Amino acid sequence: MKRILYFIIIFSIFIGCEEVEKPDRSTWNIIQEEVLLSSCVNCHASQTAITKQSGLDLSKNEAYSEMVGVSPKNIAAKEDGLVIVSNEGGMKGLAKSFLWEKINAYDREHYLSDHPQYGQMMPPGENFLSDGQLKFIRSWIEAGAPESGIVVDEKLLLDSNRYSPPEFTPLNPPEKGIQLHIKPFEVKPNYEREFFQYTDLNIDGDIYANRIEIEMRSGSHHFILYSFDKNINNSNIPEYDIKRDLRFEDGTMNVQTLRTMQYHEFFSGTQWPRMDYNLPPGVAFKLNSKFGIDQNAHYVNRSDSIIIGEVFTNIHTIDRSEVEKVANIINWSNQEILLPPRKVTTLNKSFITDAPIYIGQLFSHAHEKMTEFVVKIKGGERNGELVYWTDDWEHPPIINYDPPIQLNNGEGLELIATYDNQEDRFITFGFLSTDEMMILFGWYYK
Repeated sequence: MKRILYFIIIFSIFIGCEEVEKPDRSTWNIIQEEVLLSSCVNCHASQTAITKQSGLDLSKNEAYSEMVGVSPKNIAAKEDGLVIVSNEGGMKGLAKSFLWEKINAYDREHYLSDHPQYGQMMPPGENFLSDGQLKFIRSWIEAGAPESGIVVDEKLLLDSNRYSPPEFTPLNPPEKGIQLHIKPFEVKPNYEREFFQYTDLNIDGDIYANRIEIEMRSGSHHFILYSFDKNINNSNIPEYDIKRDLRFEDGTMNVQTLRTMQYHEFFSGTQWPRMDYNLPPGVAFKLNSKFGIDQNAHYVNRSDSIIIGEVFTNIHTIDRSEVEKVANIINWSNQEILLPPRKVTTLNKSFITDAPIYIGQLFSHAHEKMTEFVVKIKGGERNGELVYWTDDWEHPPIINYDPPIQLNNGEGLELIATYDNQEDRFITFGFLSTDEMMILFGWYYK
């Protein structure tokens, strides 16, 4: 009996040792084994044409050192300040990673429209990575892209869904609500067209919307819905159903369009060809019956032939009795802008709340001299936490927060914007593209 017990103890010790000594795979090792080997190495192997063209060989043990912190061979991406994989972490690291630009299938429309010089998306032939693989790689980059350690839950890889390029399908009108429609329009070859179209909502009283659907034809860069500030003069309210281009065909700005833009109040918008956005239960936007909706369409045509744009919007409404909280618009602006000539200038301004608020969406607005727009939490336990970042003045991301960002009384957001003024004159706040702005849009509820 003692002999049997002895063997059981020895066997248990060895089994225990095996379990202790069995190493867990690092997040980077999982990426190598579950993503690179299966989806990338067949093309990015030693001496292949794609490896010679891209300068990226993923078949070596040195794959990590060839990617992280390394400038891409693609000239356009390099000039844009990207590295193959950034180890800065967070949303800034993600925005600086060329790899993410190349594999993020859900941003395909904007990749093709805004970055044609970046080459085709990867893997080629629309063999997109699974949603789980994308989430896993994104989380790894946001964690600083470490070579060792476990920084992402491997269970993310269980999501096998894949992006499928959507076909444009006109939306059916909502059962309760309003449908807007920008009818088909032309965008000339190698041309960007951005215009506004003011639409009458045909409502007798204020309405409350808790869901927005948008469907656009391919080629859209962004689409935004605006209402107007209550202080706008009647002379500045545009006519209904007239397309007001932002620029004339010779490239000069339409001053009349710019004049109406200064009274805009952001309502909703997207940079994706398709959006179906729901506010939290009991939360709704209030649409003032005094105004219609100013629809802002921006299409980019990089081809040598005419493309057709078209946009449908469904505004789903609920009864006032169902509304527990009204979503308020964020329009926080720093108009004290004075940029000295031939200098880089950083400006900051904080906006503090006098009551608890919950922020559900943010996006920035500035002009061409902006090189970085940062938003951080001001005050409280999360003081200094980065919640928004972009270095793209022309195409700033629209970020939705779920759960919303909670700010308590006395807390707020700090806006930090950096500008590079290479002109021989001072630059001030203004509505022309040659002026500058520093604005944060979005929505919140109390």
